[in-house]
Amino acid sequence: MARHRRGFDVDQAHAHLQRVDKRLARWMRRIGPLPAPEGWNRRFDPVDALARAILFQQLSGKAASTIVGRVEAAIGSRRLHADTLGRIDDAALRACGVSGNKALALRDLVRREAVGELPDLRRMSVMDHEAIIQAWVPVRGIGRWTVEMMLMFRLGRPDILPVDDLGIRKGAQRVDDAQAMPTPKALLERGERWGPYRTYAGLYLWRIADFTAGPAQKTNRSQD
Repeated sequence: MARHRRGFDVDQAHAHLQRVDKRLARWMRRIGPLPAPEGWNRRFDPVDALARAILFQQLSGKAASTIVGRVEAAIGSRRLHADTLGRIDDAALRACGVSGNKALALRDLVRREAVGELPDLRRMSVMDHEAIIQAWVPVRGIGRWTVEMMLMFRLGRPDILPVDDLGIRKGAQRVDDAQAMPTPKALLERGERWGPYRTYAGLYLWRIADFTAGPAQKTNRSQD
């Protein structure tokens, strides 16, 4: 069974996208080459990564980072996993700023990990990206977009396009100088030409959506 390596050749992806999409290519030249995300070269625990994604949901990066720091201090570990999260009860999670719904999601994640329902890195290395998505979305609080972020920023899968992401859609709108953002369905069709490097196209679409003439502002993300 073929294994998927983490990451891909961004130079090859850059050349491909410039060749197949002239409108996107103009923005790429304006922004310049984008490096590979640092997360591709870091060891990581998928349970920890998705626990952090749950905690980041519907919050600003700064606020979420503060809450994550409180949880880490409460469990005495930088690793959010079944064994460490088991050290803290729901009242203590609430004291850290974790909502009731997010606490329930963390408990479901921990339970599923404890009984072996969730794939580890070794198993995911031989799974295609859609199979990985379907393995994780049954967990409370984890949707398709959350798993797509892990696929892009941690596993470095080359052909992921999160069509429900507003930043991605806004970037596509600017690329095409359209009056409205494309629907997810339209963006899926629009993005077919970017394959097999839709992940790299997505990295550009986020940058294009936020592009200004001034200095870029760092945004804290759960997968950083």
